[in-house]
Amino acid sequence: MSLLDEPAVRAGGACVGADDSDRLARAAWTAITEPGDGTAGTLVAAFGPARALRMAEAGLRDAQLAALQLAPQTLTAASARWRPRLDASLVARTLQDAAKAELALFTPEEESWPPQLDDLGAHAPLALWVRGDRAALARLARSVAIVGARAATPYGEHVAAELAGELSAREVGIVSGAAYGIDGAAHRATLGSGGLTVAVVAGGADRVYPAGHARLFTELARTGAIVSESAPGSTPTKWRFLQRNRLIAALTAATVVVEAGARSGTLNTAGHAAALGRPLGAVPGPVTSATSAGCHRLLREFDAQCITSAADVLELLGEGPDAGDRAREPSAEEVRVRDALASRTPRDIPEIARRSGLAVGDVQAALGLLELAGEVRAVPGGWVLS
Repeated sequence: MSLLDEPAVRAGGACVGADDSDRLARAAWTAITEPGDGTAGTLVAAFGPARALRMAEAGLRDAQLAALQLAPQTLTAASARWRPRLDASLVARTLQDAAKAELALFTPEEESWPPQLDDLGAHAPLALWVRGDRAALARLARSVAIVGARAATPYGEHVAAELAGELSAREVGIVSGAAYGIDGAAHRATLGSGGLTVAVVAGGADRVYPAGHARLFTELARTGAIVSESAPGSTPTKWRFLQRNRLIAALTAATVVVEAGARSGTLNTAGHAAALGRPLGAVPGPVTSATSAGCHRLLREFDAQCITSAADVLELLGEGPDAGDRAREPSAEEVRVRDALASRTPRDIPEIARRSGLAVGDVQAALGLLELAGEVRAVPGGWVLS
């Protein structure tokens, strides 16, 4: 008998829809596999989640598997790593934990499933567990990942908060990992501005990690969502953190790294973004700061765009900045005219021309532009700086 037919699994499956065997199987797969298992993804895509699970229970000996052209050793290895978890009691406990934590199961068959996750191919999540508003994921088509070091500097946390606050005010969704440092600063700033923010976590969506972010997790679940592809109750591990990073990159339209050391795990997120063809940005920092070494490497070696403002991020998304978002670069003539003016002593146009070394006509044109920008003003006797 398949574990899908076990009474304990059927009873626990009430929280995900026990009458739908494919949906129940997807919930089971989250407990059986580690995130990003490409063999499981290939099987589920080819045969459907319930049938693929029954094939796994039978030891992957079905003759129809030959059509997938997977190497025998690949199937043997997959069967060996899944076998210890092909346990009805484990799956039943997963479902019970989900019900207790009020987690919702989100599957690719649902109309609001984020289509951008399909870019991960066979490594796309088989299902997601969501604490909070499941509909929040459908609103991430226009979103940015803001990620960075846990041991962030005050500078990094300030920049992360500024970017997240300004972008969320423009209805750009903010996705991060709910860790200390840059992640937390981005989430809190978005919550403070009333924007949409989603946390993608490495452990179960029912776990609070780090423990010091218990209040933040409560707020994230209340107004946005906490998402995981790992089964409820799962412990965050190094492997799961690295696989979680690919979801952050895939869910969003662009990734911005605010601070990262030379060997920071955040660079893994940047690598996934680049592999998926997502725009990548990095915030520069002091050359003496070890927490900016990774950002400088991204700028130098990986064609990341330099990010210094929310306007830069909007350009990363392919959106032109609104008027006033970015200060207009002054022309050489405007700079020279400004240098020739004083704040209190009026100077007429011939005098400005002599001091700046410009023709009178060029001075008049520059003064007009500077006056429009509010940088100079006409007074009796000539012109002064505003």
